Amino acid sequence: MPKAIITLTTDFGEKDHFAGAVKGAIYSELEDIKIVDISHSVSPFHLTEAAYIIQNAYKSFPLGSIHIIGIDSELNPENKHIAVLLDGHYFICANNGIISMLASAIKPEKIVEINIHDRIETNFPVLDVFVKVACHIARGGTLDVIGKSIIDTPSDSGGLRLLTGIKPVINNDASQIIGNVIYIDNYGNVVCNISRDLFEKIGKGRSFKISARTANFNVVHTNYSEAINFDIPQDKREEDGKKLALWNSSGYLELAIYKSNPSTVGSASTLFGLEYRDTITVKFN
Repeated sequence: MPKAIITLTTDFGEKDHFAGAVKGAIYSELEDIKIVDISHSVSPFHLTEAAYIIQNAYKSFPLGSIHIIGIDSELNPENKHIAVLLDGHYFICANNGIISMLASAIKPEKIVEINIHDRIETNFPVLDVFVKVACHIARGGTLDVIGKSIIDTPSDSGGLRLLTGIKPVINNDASQIIGNVIYIDNYGNVVCNISRDLFEKIGKGRSFKISARTANFNVVHTNYSEAINFDIPQDKREEDGKKLALWNSSGYLELAIYKSNPSTVGSASTLFGLEYRDTITVKFN
């Protein structure tokens, strides 16, 4: 049986000791475990950003991998801790809505509310609680041992909490989709919550106009270079700085600047003036 993999996605950053301490605690329990950092650079307490990152990373790992998500994880009456088996992977995090982005497309196989806190004195739940749960699972332990089952239907009395404001809105005559920025990547490219599947389902092949503040697009490419006309000599073609819309590798609508650099030539985020939750509209003709 192959050894389990534990991944870490947090907003701890690289300066402080937190990420290193979590790894040390895991190795103290399981010396030969494999630990993979997905990201420690999630914006502080940014649930949607973390959800987007983990949603697009976990599928590349083997089934049975264990994913610790350390975002807004302080335990309180409105922020319980959960462990989830979903799509053959385990996720350990707070029940703050972060799993809802994954569960919107794939029904969880099991969700438990972690109840081992009375055995642990902690003010650093990722280090103590989440590590204990991850190592328990890595040893072959079941979720029932560390928690009580809860329903996957959102409710006030218990269940999986939803992230609000992450679903696009379609008008009554299906002539318009209103989406929102959910992620800005390292290049300043802007990702919105309009998927290719939804776009094609609503658009039905019609022409369209995508609007985001002052930027407009009527073509969506499948990769960055597709926007460049390589038949034109390089010194005459529009290349660096060209704006484009494309379907990114995750299947979401992305607005980009070809070969952008936020610190020099600028990026889609800076040049279009777009930030998290800003509106992106698609109008079909």
